[in-house]
Amino acid sequence: MAVTIEDLYRSYGILADAKEDLSQHKDAYQVILDGVKGGAKEKRLAAQFIPKFFGNFPELADAAINAQLDLCEDEDVSIRRQAIKELPRFATGDNILRVADILTQLLQTDDTAEFNQVNVALISIFKMDARGTLGGLFSQVLQGEDIVRERAIKFLSAKLKTLPEDVMTKEVEEYVFAETKKVLEDVTGEEFVLLMRVVSGLRILQTVNGRQQLVELVVEQAFLEQALNPADPDTVDRLLQCTRQALPLFSKNVHSTRFVTYFCEHVLPNLSALTSPVAELDIQLEVLKLLAEMSPFCGDMEKLESNLNMLFTKLLEYMPLPPEEVENGENPANEEPKLQFSYVECLLFGFHQLGKKLPDFLIDKVDAERLKDFKIRLQYFARGLQVYIRQLRVALQGKSGDALKTDENKIKVVALKITNNINILIKDLFHNPPSFKSTVTLSWKPVQKAEAAAAAAAPKRPSGEEMGSGGSTKKQISPQHRRDARQIYNPPSGKYSATIGNFSYERGGFRGGRGRGFGARGNRSRGRLY
Repeated sequence: MAVTIEDLYRSYGILADAKEDLSQHKDAYQVILDGVKGGAKEKRLAAQFIPKFFGNFPELADAAINAQLDLCEDEDVSIRRQAIKELPRFATGDNILRVADILTQLLQTDDTAEFNQVNVALISIFKMDARGTLGGLFSQVLQGEDIVRERAIKFLSAKLKTLPEDVMTKEVEEYVFAETKKVLEDVTGEEFVLLMRVVSGLRILQTVNGRQQLVELVVEQAFLEQALNPADPDTVDRLLQCTRQALPLFSKNVHSTRFVTYFCEHVLPNLSALTSPVAELDIQLEVLKLLAEMSPFCGDMEKLESNLNMLFTKLLEYMPLPPEEVENGENPANEEPKLQFSYVECLLFGFHQLGKKLPDFLIDKVDAERLKDFKIRLQYFARGLQVYIRQLRVALQGKSGDALKTDENKIKVVALKITNNINILIKDLFHNPPSFKSTVTLSWKPVQKAEAAAAAAAPKRPSGEEMGSGGSTKKQISPQHRRDARQIYNPPSGKYSATIGNFSYERGGFRGGRGRGFGARGNRSRGRLY
């Protein structure tokens, strides 16, 4: 005979009035458990009554949890939400792991309200027992269905950082790190990015040693011990994503040496052959930007001279010789070399950074003929740069506020940053001997407050921007230079990326999911949920 609303209320009354003699009324609790087989109203009441007296009948614990789980799978979404809302009340003692496991599986729902309810319930049991809750979550990450694994990882990435220190204790964070390392043995690209966010936010890893451990994790994923296959977009994608994850970890104490070395030895020689994992991505520029960003944090390098030479060679490729002129001083083909400012900024910055470690490279390590050729290219580029800077400044003069927010002017503002940076670095190299003392902020990076303050308080020496503006400074370009510049550049044909100020490339997977990319996870047999 089906349990009715009256039966449920009667049994509830018996248990509520029993106080200390609850265990003697096992039959009344059984009636409440049987309520899950009734209609919608009976199920809603059962969802509330079962957890209320759950702790008083340990011999019926399994039956009670299973009854609540039946309600969590009900066809009626309102009943499911009510059952899920009450699940944290079962999270006592050894049951915490099981409840966490159940809630993690329930993350696969497509109902927004239900999904939010599961999130609330998980956070609730986190505050009861963080270690046990994580056990359930990581169990599903390692063994669960793909949709459950995906959502569990996203939950960890989004929610762990919001939990207070009294929940995320040192021991709990150590457990997170240990379990994450297990998961990282076989991940997709998107999972790798999310899991790195999880561990990067752990307080126990905010030390130099902790950051170094994180870099080691990334190095393992990047396969830096293997040669690069530039034609394989998966391989290129992996390297890009791993490098981007490592970048925020580098500092004066946590070095980028292995990555910089790999880029110099394996990436730069294959730069033109790289296959982009994303059609609209300028893969060569993306790689050069990564190298530039890493270079200030490079430590002692075994093959410094060889790697500097590779950077130097690649820089020469993007710094053209002046066009040949006939007797009347005109270019017969009326064509001028393209000045690829974005590429040159990256290469010149990287060369400047590594050059600090071997300041006599251009003096003792480069033969006289090659050095002469470099200086000719450098001078030609510098002259074009001055004209280009002047044109950009004229184009932007008097513009402010909304006028600078148009797409065209945004590009010009970034182009001015790029050209000013190149201008400053070139001046260093024109010193005799070459200097590596100037500091610039890469055009796509925000200017640091300390640097901005230092620039404002700097002596009267004109900046690269001022020297390129045609304004009145002590070091003005000679009239002859200005004449030559006008002859050669009319107008200058520079190339810079319209997206140079945007360094937001971050793709989902490493193509093909875990079957390719970051390893192949075998098919797992699936039983009933929970």
